[in-house]
Amino acid sequence: MLDIAGFSSRFAVRPLTEADADDILAFCLQNTQYYRCCGKLPSRELILHDLQVTPPGKTLRDKYYVGFFDGGELAAVLDLIEGYPDDRACFVGFFMMSRQLQGRQIGSGIVQELFRCLKERGFARVLLGIDKDNPQSTHFWKKNGFAVIREVEQEGGTILLAERTL
Repeated sequence: MLDIAGFSSRFAVRPLTEADADDILAFCLQNTQYYRCCGKLPSRELILHDLQVTPPGKTLRDKYYVGFFDGGELAAVLDLIEGYPDDRACFVGFFMMSRQLQGRQIGSGIVQELFRCLKERGFARVLLGIDKDNPQSTHFWKKNGFAVIREVEQEGGTILLAERTL
């Protein structure tokens, strides 16, 4: 198991649970651009689903759905799967910064510190999917060292599968 306290030296990090669903929803509703690009609005039901969903072969023991808090305020949300798609990789299912903190290199700082932590734990790479129609996300992840390895067609649009070596 990963020590989520090591994910950030700047922010308090804790697991998010069903009890946080309304706060996560309010947080997500601030980021209208992301949801415009992915073509669906966040809902309490979607958040409750996301808190529990894992890829094939993984369980909730492998899932870290965490919040980064600054003075009690939610600054970022991360959904990370440990050991997926293989034992030497982790998969970022979701990452979102507070609207007020975007564009200030804070998100990049969070992911860089997270990646150092994962590397120290012996992971070799991180994968994630980027909505092809979201130029802001594409820019953010490429700036943080990710390279697109293939496009995946799915219901609702094209996802860019991207990878970064640690």
